[in-house]
Order: sequence, then C-alpha cells, then structure tokens
Amino acid sequence: MSTAVELPAPVRVSPLIKFGRWSLLTVGILYGMSRHRSLAKKEAALREVEAKKQAELAPKLAAEKARLSKQELDDLARAAGVTVTN
Repeated sequence: MSTAVELPAPVRVSPLIKFGRWSLLTVGILYGMSRHRSLAKKEAALREVEAKKQAELAPKLAAEKARLSKQELDDLARAAGVTVTN
C-alpha cells in the first residue's frame, strides 16, 4: 500500500544569490584563517612569557618544597619522640 508522492520541480536559484553565498563562504573562511593566525601568534607570545616566569619560579618553588619537607620531617620526628639535631 505504497503511494507515490510527486514532489514539485526544484526551484532554480538566482545566480546572484549563488554568487553571494559562495562569496560569503569564501570571505568567512579567509577571515577565520587570518583570525586563527593572529590568535596563534598572541598565544605563542604568552607561552614564552609563561615559560620565562616558570623558569624564574622553579628554584624558589623547589627551595620552598625542600623547606616544607624538612619541617614536616622534623615535626614527625618530634611527634615520634626522636630528638632532632640541625
């Protein structure tokens, strides 16, 4: 019991509309490429700055971590009743 449905003929799209669509698509792609390129340059510069900051902070963080570790070990030794010598 299938009935064949007749669809109307497709509407012919104006060449002006086709040109406009393709033009806007092309412009959008080119804009996206240029925007991506500019944002990538900014992000690369930010990564360099962050890497420099990280390199400057690494020794400070390592020293602080060592100090806290020693302090924690001293506290544990005192809690266990072991005498601590510096």
